[in-house]
Amino acid sequence: MPAQNVFDNLLLQGIRSGYAPAREQEARNWYRDKAQNTKVTAESILQKERARYRQTVKPGRMYLFSYDPKHKDTLPFYDRYPLIFMVDTAKDGFYGLNLHYLPHRLRAKLMDQLYTLVSNQKYDEKTKLRLSYDILKSASKFRYFKPCFKHYLGNHVRSRFIEILPSEWDIACFLPLQKFMKATSQEVWKQSKELIKS
Repeated sequence: MPAQNVFDNLLLQGIRSGYAPAREQEARNWYRDKAQNTKVTAESILQKERARYRQTVKPGRMYLFSYDPKHKDTLPFYDRYPLIFMVDTAKDGFYGLNLHYLPHRLRAKLMDQLYTLVSNQKYDEKTKLRLSYDILKSASKFRYFKPCFKHYLGNHVRSRFIEILPSEWDIACFLPLQKFMKATSQEVWKQSKELIKS
């Protein structure tokens, strides 16, 4: 499946099967399952999805980008290709929820709860999440966010931002795009689960 068509192809398959993206739980599960078994890399999406390029990030929207952390030498691990919901601006950068830090089962649970924060039910280009750190921290239903909340420095972003449309959130969330450095996905997810319990 060509990388530049991965979202369109899965959306088309789903719609033909009677699944409207994001609206119903059954549809979300269908797209997540298909995406999880799709072979594609973050590198190929970043290279080929030029129509999705953005210079900056906006709160409540989803983005994929390449990142080279300032303190990578001392970090136990990091994700080379974060997939985030942008939460807020920060000194010299921004805060984002990187969904790659959760195993698929917990990622699905967090996504289902994040859908309660959508600005509208159209799931079009105007739809966004009404996100803030205070909202995430105050509600126990969002407890899975803890290992995902990261501070990104703007001058360490190494690519354009690829914006993921709301109708594609479930697809992007489950595509195998993470590239953890200095640890395996299983090792990262194990530590994330321990952080959630603490």
